[in-house]
Amino acid sequence: MAIARLRRYSGPAFLSYGFRPFFFLGSLYAALSILLWLPIYAGELQAHSVFVPIDWHIHEMLFGYLPAIVTGFLLTAIPNWTGRLPVQGLPLLALVVLWLAGRAAVFFSADIGWQAAAVIDGSFLFAVAAAAAREIIAGRNWRNLKVLLPLVVMACANGAFHIEARVQGTSDISRRLGMSVAILLMSLIGGRIIPSFTRNWLVRENPGRLPTPFDRFDIASLTISAIALGAWTFAPDNDISGLLLAAAATSQAWRLARWAGDRTLRDPLVLILHLAYAFVPVGLSLISASIFMPALVPVAAGLHALGAGAVGSMTIGVMARATLGHTGRQLRAGPQAIVVFAAILIAAMLRILAVFIPYDGIVHAAGAAWILAYVGFLLTYGMALTTQKAR
Repeated sequence: MAIARLRRYSGPAFLSYGFRPFFFLGSLYAALSILLWLPIYAGELQAHSVFVPIDWHIHEMLFGYLPAIVTGFLLTAIPNWTGRLPVQGLPLLALVVLWLAGRAAVFFSADIGWQAAAVIDGSFLFAVAAAAAREIIAGRNWRNLKVLLPLVVMACANGAFHIEARVQGTSDISRRLGMSVAILLMSLIGGRIIPSFTRNWLVRENPGRLPTPFDRFDIASLTISAIALGAWTFAPDNDISGLLLAAAATSQAWRLARWAGDRTLRDPLVLILHLAYAFVPVGLSLISASIFMPALVPVAAGLHALGAGAVGSMTIGVMARATLGHTGRQLRAGPQAIVVFAAILIAAMLRILAVFIPYDGIVHAAGAAWILAYVGFLLTYGMALTTQKAR
């Protein structure tokens, strides 16, 4: 039913499905924002933002880039859940324009005022949540209403970010809340798609041990992670938070080990998802260590493991697979895609290393690898995203 309805769409292919504009523009923005961040970081360029430079960087990764990719993913997945026509054409264009307006409003917030920037930027996630809720409710797909909770919490964290930055001069609780929601969302979605894609490939290409199905351990791991991240959000220096984060890291590592990722070395499209998820327990471990040994392990190491590592690598892996699958292409990673995957992993590892070795050259190398990954993604998948209609 969903396919038949899709075929009646006669507008531009770019607006035929949510993954197209949001994957394309989100990737373009990921590259451009770091291209801007490197001279801002070096003190050679100044943004017209009311945010201090580090807040602008954090905000645009957590509340600029990531929501674009999550929106593209959800607007593509929801029609499969509900059997309804996907959001496309003018309604999809309205969401795209709203997201673009938010990026401009944040960058030029010193010129337009922080209140106007907060309203323009903050309205996007609420609009996405409303669009998702409408489709899920109309399709009577009640069990997937739970995906709205992370969207609403992220929208609230975004609003809190603007207020904290205005009142305190920099963000604090809101940046940790945003990161926590991102990791929990990744844990939920990753827990669905990684074992599923792994199982499908193994059954077809490498029979033997399969991923463990979702069970009570997964529920326990997600619960522990949510409690630990909540404690860290509001009590980042408390020893109990550190212990909870260590427990969450252990459970997440064990969870990943149950998905048989070691048997997927011959399929980069599946392997990249396992490698991306590995940054979750690494990042949680580093943040836990920073609470007990702040002189040896700066908290920034864990934040970059979760941000550049987990979020960056996972979103690229998901975008690559979804683009191939929804444009009727073979699910295979060619040489260009392998370069893209390698670049994002190198970017993450270099950025973590730069926290321990404070040499600007490492930061710039990490930024260059990040830009290469997203420019490479656009060169590899841009034509599929902008021209051929989804099947």
